[in-house]
Amino acid sequence: MSLNKREDFNRKNEADNDNGYIVGRNAVLEAIKSGKEIEHVLVQKGELKGSIVQIISLCKKNNIVVKETDIGKLNFISNNGVHQGVAAQLAAVKYVSVEDILDIAKERGEAPFIVIADQIEDPHNLGAIIRTAEACGVHGIIIPKRRSVGANITVHKTSAGALSHMAVAKVSNITDAIKKLKQNGVWIYGADAKGESYCNIKFDGAAALVIGSEGRGISSLVLKECDFLVSLFMKGKINSLNASVAGGILMYEIAKQRL
Repeated sequence: MSLNKREDFNRKNEADNDNGYIVGRNAVLEAIKSGKEIEHVLVQKGELKGSIVQIISLCKKNNIVVKETDIGKLNFISNNGVHQGVAAQLAAVKYVSVEDILDIAKERGEAPFIVIADQIEDPHNLGAIIRTAEACGVHGIIIPKRRSVGANITVHKTSAGALSHMAVAKVSNITDAIKKLKQNGVWIYGADAKGESYCNIKFDGAAALVIGSEGRGISSLVLKECDFLVSLFMKGKINSLNASVAGGILMYEIAKQRL
C-alpha cells in the first residue's frame, strides 16, 4: 500500500468521526483493548470469521453489546469508507456507577435526585432529558445497557453540552439498580398514565424519577419496583406527551419542591 493510500485509509478509520463511530477491524480491536468506553459494536451479517471472531470474543469478555447489521448501514456510518464489516460506537462520556451518583449527592449535601431512563431509544429524547436534568440539579442519570441508546455523540449534541456535566451510570439491570437506590433511602417515582396526578405527590425527599420508552412506557418489571406512579393531567384530545417533555415537567416539579 502506497503512503498516500495508507494515509487515506487511516483517515477513514480514525476514532473521532462526527457520528462517534470508529470503523475497521484493527481500529475496533485496538479501541476495545485500550479500554475505551464503547456503546456497541456493529458486525456485518455473514462476516463472522477471521479477526471478527476475535472482536466478538473481546466484546463478550468486556461486556460490550454486539449487533449484526447490513452492509448498507456500515457504508453509511463510514461514509462509504473501508469498514471491513465492523464498526464501534464510542461513548461521549466515561460512565460511572450508581454508588458514584449517590456520592455526588452526598458531596453536595443534598438528598439524591436521580433520573432513570428506562429503554429510551431515541438519542434526541435522551439528550433533551439530560439537558433538563442538568438544569434541574439532577445528580445523575441511570440507563440500561441493552434496548436503550447510550450516551453517544448525538446525545451529547442534543443535550447542548449538558452531558459533559452529568454523571451517567450504564447498568446491566435497571431493577437491581433501583433496589440499590432503595437500600440508600431513595423513593422511586414512575411516570405512568395510570398513576396519581403529580400535583398531589410530595417529592421533597430522596427521589428517583423513572421515565419510560417512547412507545412502550416503563417496562413491567421496573414498574413493579416503583414506590409511586405519577401522571400528568391531559385536558386536550391528545393523551400522551413526548418522553422528554413529560420528564421535563416532572423534573421541574421535583426541583421546585426540593427548593
